[in-house]
Amino acid sequence: MKKLLAAAAVLAAASLGLAACSSGDAGTAADGPVQLTFWHGYTEADGDVLQSIIDDFNASQDEVEVSTEVKTWAVIDDTLLTALSADQGPDVVAMPAERLPVYAAKGAFADLTDFYASADSNTAELNPQAVEMETVDGTAYGVPTGFVPLAVYYNKALFDAAGITAFPTTWDEWVDTAKKLTVDENGDGTPEQYGMVLPDHATVANGVWPSLFYGNGGDIVEDGTTAVLDSPENAETLKYWADAVANDKISPTGVDGVGADGLFSSGKVAMTIGGPWMSSIATENSIDYGIAAIPAGPVDQAASAIGVSMGITAQADDAKVAAAEKFFSYFFSEDVATEWSLGSGWPPLRTDIPASAVESNPTVAALTEISGTSRALLPGVVNSSDVLTEMDVVTQKALAGGDIPSLLSDGQKAIQATLDDQ
Repeated sequence: MKKLLAAAAVLAAASLGLAACSSGDAGTAADGPVQLTFWHGYTEADGDVLQSIIDDFNASQDEVEVSTEVKTWAVIDDTLLTALSADQGPDVVAMPAERLPVYAAKGAFADLTDFYASADSNTAELNPQAVEMETVDGTAYGVPTGFVPLAVYYNKALFDAAGITAFPTTWDEWVDTAKKLTVDENGDGTPEQYGMVLPDHATVANGVWPSLFYGNGGDIVEDGTTAVLDSPENAETLKYWADAVANDKISPTGVDGVGADGLFSSGKVAMTIGGPWMSSIATENSIDYGIAAIPAGPVDQAASAIGVSMGITAQADDAKVAAAEKFFSYFFSEDVATEWSLGSGWPPLRTDIPASAVESNPTVAALTEISGTSRALLPGVVNSSDVLTEMDVVTQKALAGGDIPSLLSDGQKAIQATLDDQ
């Protein structure tokens, strides 16, 4: 809370400065193209592709010119408010999606309602859940640059050795498959090979347990303001998986997301839940891997998604807002969206781009096939990281044998207090 108050104070100062700045800074066609500065954190091959797209956009017309400044995501988060307060910030900025509500709630981003309503925006075919992650209190303050569901990455060699030919599609099948893949060679009660790894805290993108809760009809927060962790559905989910881990020993315990990646890359577990980077990790460790959707729970099949957002800052005047929206429309055109998907390694943001259009990248094609399971994680929740920390307390203690009703009750109160403090 102290950090948020400090940020708000800086942002309040930034807003005053921006108001003064915006009055006389509008670019016009007569002055040459409107100049936009764009901060982003794409530093690998995705950064090269993004720059290529921007270069092509700049060459495609003479009204707007986008200049990029590449920084790490952490640096963007640490310096954005200070830069805005000094009128040295970007006009457009990309950031992890869970950070957008923090800034949007304080007035740092332009309202994009009219942009989304425009037929020229190329947003009509965007994944609706990707748009949901850009929404705070019913208003869209950003556009997605990435949206990918968590998926199960599995070791094909271990599946073959166990004689398993089909990937499970339900929770019960998933646990049965994990049991067949769990090997306790010396019978000491500690498997040398686990069927899966189910991290119980600090999970990959904090999305593992939300995905499981969704599968049984549960959730964590409703309408961005009300904690709903303490529900019969979530109690059933925690008991189901705690029993599977404790009684069937399908997964080691006390593992976080980083530890799960390590166990999979070392061949000690057959299945893990992860993001697109698991393809690189598996390849680097010579693991022949497959990608599948998180199996369906009793009620639904859903997977928490990882997202990256892009917004127009309050520093931008009207001309720059219009120029940025022109770039966004270009970014979401079908050809460019396909190019960006293949280059970034994430599924297309448009639902009308099929897996066949990105089949040259098998990982992208596989993730595109299951992108319909994607669900935005805590959309519009400003204190999302604090909410997920409280959820971690519950899941970690539940898998360690704690009393589930008491844990959920305490977690609900803690999360509601966090939401009330936004």
